[in-house]
Parts: sequence; C-alpha cells; structure tokens
Amino acid sequence: MTLITRGPYVPVKLHMAAYLISEVDWHDSDKAKEYREKFGPALEKFGGRTLCAGPPRVIEGDWKPPRVVVLEFPSMDSLNAWYGSTEHAPVLKLRMEGATSKVVAVEGPIR
Repeated sequence: MTLITRGPYVPVKLHMAAYLISEVDWHDSDKAKEYREKFGPALEKFGGRTLCAGPPRVIEGDWKPPRVVVLEFPSMDSLNAWYGSTEHAPVLKLRMEGATSKVVAVEGPIR
C-alpha cells in the first residue's frame, strides 16, 4: 500500500495491484500442455488473473520474446503468496523443466 497526499494536508492510502510479467520460451510441448491445464486453479486461489498471454508484437528495440504473459494480482503480498505456495510449486516445476523464462513483478494502480 502506498501513501500519497491529496492537496497539502490530506493523506490518502492508495492500494496497488501487482503485475507479473514473464517471457517464456517452451522447449517441451508436453510440459507446456500440462502447465496450461494446471495453471489456472492455483492462480485463481490467490486472486490472480491472466491479462494477456501470447506472442508479442515488438514495437521498439531488438527484444524478441517468443511468448509474453502478464498476470494481475490484488497486491504484491498476494503475488508473493501465490509464487511461494504449495499449489503453485508443481506448476512452477513444470515451467522450470520445460521452458526458459524471465520473470519480473511490478506494482501499479488497480485497473
């Protein structure tokens, strides 16, 4: 939660959502299939949702990720709880074994 001020004297608490952005390059199609089948329930349990997933259109630079996934969580706490959960662990293992990925998390206003 971020504290901002509105006007000179009135502090306002601004609740921030958390966004997980990942670049994923699957090299094992069987693990990718199993991952997609098991991913949703663990994500939803922690309030997460998929905003987009697929091959991106590069607009600037030489970044060429094969697939980009953007997830939204109610807070960074819920994102961290999901990522470290026993429900996510077997799904994470599938991705670690079947793909090469880069993952970051950022906070932003709730949409």
